[in-house]
Amino acid sequence: MFQPGQIKDYQSLNTALDHLLSGESDAISHLANASSLLNYFLDDVNWVGFYTMKNGQLQLGPFQGLPACVTIPVGRGVCGTAVSDNRTMRIADVHAFPGHIACDANSKSEIVIPLTVNGEVYGVLDIDAPVTDRFTAEDQTGLEAFARILEKHLSQAV
Repeated sequence: MFQPGQIKDYQSLNTALDHLLSGESDAISHLANASSLLNYFLDDVNWVGFYTMKNGQLQLGPFQGLPACVTIPVGRGVCGTAVSDNRTMRIADVHAFPGHIACDANSKSEIVIPLTVNGEVYGVLDIDAPVTDRFTAEDQTGLEAFARILEKHLSQAV
């Protein structure tokens, strides 16, 4: 479906996501394809995936990368803090983040974006990188736009 070099910027990525998810109605499929698309598009990342809210905590969802932590309490680590503060967390050095949960020892920086569906916290988009300070303000803006498109499709699937 996608060829190397076809997706060159976040606008193209977000258009591709919207087209990829259009006409589909399964939330797990949406998350699986979104994580695959990001893993394909982004350079210098070692984990791309989702945690969804279940029983008041984050539960591992579809991802690309090494096996990961299965549950994360709200308020703990970068993912749990993103949920409790309801804001994007762009962390240049995860080892300097108090309470960081190290699922992959090779991860050095991280961005986590909360997902809200139908007014409720649905989960988070979590991306790790094996280099410090990997994620820029441009990455944050582009990935937040990606998350909004994903939320739109999830709201139709949930």
